[in-house]
Amino acid sequence: MSNDVEWEQGQEQVHLDLLYGHLDEMRERAQARLRETRLSRGSTHQAMSERDSMSALLADQIERYDAVENGLCFGRIDGFDGTTRYIGRIGLYDEKSGEHIPLLTDWRAPASRPFYLATAASPEGVQRRRHIRTRGRKVTDLDDEVLDLDVANVTAGKTLSGLAGEATLMAAIKAKRTGRMSDIVETIQAEQDVVIRSDLGGALVVQGGPGTGKTAVALHRAAYLLYTFRELLETRAVLIVGPNDTFLRYISQVLPSLAETGVLLCTVGDLFPGVTARREEPAVVAEIKGRLTFTDILRKALDDRQRQPTKRIPIEIDRDGNRETLYLEPGEARRARNLARATKKPHNAARAAFEKEIVEALTTKIAERIGDDPFADITRAAFESGRKDDFANAEDIGNNVLDQSDIAEIRKSLAKEPEVLAVCDWLWPVLTPQQLVAGLYASPERLDKAAPQLTGSERAALRRDPRGGWTAADVPLLDEAAELLDGDKPVSDEFVIEERERLARREYAEGALQILEGSRSLDDEEDPEYLAATDLIDAADLGERQRVRSHVTAAQRAAADRSWAFGHIIVDEAQELSPMAWRLLMRRCPSRSLTLVGDVAQTGDLSGAASWETTLRPYVENRWRLAELTVNYRTPAEIMAVAAGVLADIDPTMSPPRSVRETGVPPWAERIDPVKLTDRLVDAVRQETAEAGDGRVGVLVPAGRVADLGAAVASAIGGTAVGAGADLVSPVVVLTVKQAKGLEFDSVLLVEPDEIVKGSPRGASDLYVALTRATQRLGILHTKPLPPAVRL
Repeated sequence: MSNDVEWEQGQEQVHLDLLYGHLDEMRERAQARLRETRLSRGSTHQAMSERDSMSALLADQIERYDAVENGLCFGRIDGFDGTTRYIGRIGLYDEKSGEHIPLLTDWRAPASRPFYLATAASPEGVQRRRHIRTRGRKVTDLDDEVLDLDVANVTAGKTLSGLAGEATLMAAIKAKRTGRMSDIVETIQAEQDVVIRSDLGGALVVQGGPGTGKTAVALHRAAYLLYTFRELLETRAVLIVGPNDTFLRYISQVLPSLAETGVLLCTVGDLFPGVTARREEPAVVAEIKGRLTFTDILRKALDDRQRQPTKRIPIEIDRDGNRETLYLEPGEARRARNLARATKKPHNAARAAFEKEIVEALTTKIAERIGDDPFADITRAAFESGRKDDFANAEDIGNNVLDQSDIAEIRKSLAKEPEVLAVCDWLWPVLTPQQLVAGLYASPERLDKAAPQLTGSERAALRRDPRGGWTAADVPLLDEAAELLDGDKPVSDEFVIEERERLARREYAEGALQILEGSRSLDDEEDPEYLAATDLIDAADLGERQRVRSHVTAAQRAAADRSWAFGHIIVDEAQELSPMAWRLLMRRCPSRSLTLVGDVAQTGDLSGAASWETTLRPYVENRWRLAELTVNYRTPAEIMAVAAGVLADIDPTMSPPRSVRETGVPPWAERIDPVKLTDRLVDAVRQETAEAGDGRVGVLVPAGRVADLGAAVASAIGGTAVGAGADLVSPVVVLTVKQAKGLEFDSVLLVEPDEIVKGSPRGASDLYVALTRATQRLGILHTKPLPPAVRL
């Protein structure tokens, strides 16, 4: 290392030490305030609430300071005007001078943007861009780009492939995988930066082939939006939807490393509060459930639960200690159903109107029966004798005259009658979404009535025992059912519990106020100036003052509330969503502020998107923007050349993304005897593990072979993880192609590609995904001929 380079690194180390010193001071101050706050005692509920709020705020600050410990400062730009600006994960300022001097600029701030966009042709006022590489709190390397070609030598300011910070970028690309995605904040390229900083409003589609950094861009966009629109998005939350749990674990560390911890990450299977959908089902069944026709099927299934009797229903009631039977006629039940439907309310909310009409019909019957009672003659004679003033508020029902209060008493009594309620439950049951959907699956008769548009085999495929849990394709149906049953009413267990607690607090407060009222002296009652407790506060307010509020983030509240409207939603692998899943997501985001990341060439689900235009038209018409990522940072050119043949087979009009590097290691394929496949696979895994060193090896197999081949590899090679629950930090992971979506490995072994292609109507897309998961090496083991599109 030359003396000049040593001196430069020493200078950067001095500044880095200064930055970490400020970070430590801020963290220590926050920790001290947190300890002090937690030790304080609030004398009132309001004081305790304020204490808890401050504690939550300080704990969040400390978490953010801890999250940016690694890679705090990674860049510097020197302007033509002599100014210097350091770029990092958060903003830091010199507060002691009293001038709020910036020591480190947050990478999301507008002032940092030239670090990502400046080129020799368009320097954005930047004379030199410096990438600062660190390990822990020590500067390890510097990478300079001089953008002033008049000052630099003939090659200065130029980078291979037009990449900014090429040396730093290549070092990141070639680094061993760890089983967790890393952020790319140090190496964001210009086309990625444009997407990340795109406006909040509207729907943005980010289309990009394998290895273009779509997922990383989406996560950095979430961090950017939270920084830029924090006041709005922290209260409404940002939702990130991924394809599976393995993927979510893979990306889980990215946002915390960017100092953002308040984002909700989940799969479609997690988007109905109280349900965690992990049950497996055939792809053809999931496709049926994903069709928009299920909106009509669920409506008809609900109509079927609003029963219409064909004969009179006997109802035995207790009246004045005697049992008697009333009969509800089919016409009366039909009238009640029609009136309830006419309210246009969701099913459960309309139950009150239905029940009211049934009670009214039965009240009329009792009143008429009273009119036939011989003792009623006395009342009739009094009425006819001329003492009509005594009956000015009476109703003439049948042969009898009853006072309004008598009628009201009959209604009240019937409304509580168990037999009446039981009949109402049978005719118009209060249902949960789970009951409606599970009941549909469990009954061939209900399926036949609700889904005549499906074929007999399709209806048979939907038949299922309600036990065993829910699938991801069920969740949009549960959400649709909730709309029909409850509308915007939250259906989570947390909501029900909170409502019960509110009512309990109010009941307790009413009791307390009654005690205070009862303790007044008689003299006080004669004093009109006397103020009672009830004059100052009612039971509802008093109950709420006793509420102990929990301080959870907007993301945590959103996870428990089906009716929550998110400030922004980001969907990764968005091309895999079914039409019914899109309906669910659009309900969660009325503003249509969306970032949709995907590649239609990689669509594997049968109900997934064939084009963005067709998918989005029902929700935003043509009001969406398209951004394309064209550079492949992950997949080497040698591997991408093989994948390009498969892409041409999927859609000849599509072009593969341009790879930025070659490794000099060509992909290989080996055909072997079927009997020897397992042994050869184990040997190949050992070889690739040795080549990968500290990196990760992915073994991608047909869905029907993951159990046996995964068990064979796991028994021979310690630490191997298998299947959907696999931990990607394991050195070897055996997965299906669907489970590997969005993931990457240093080395990939692909087994039986012909089976993968033939295993699904979109098998070519699955093969394209499998071929593009490797960052360094690709090997193929097969017992049958390779698909024609795979040319080595």
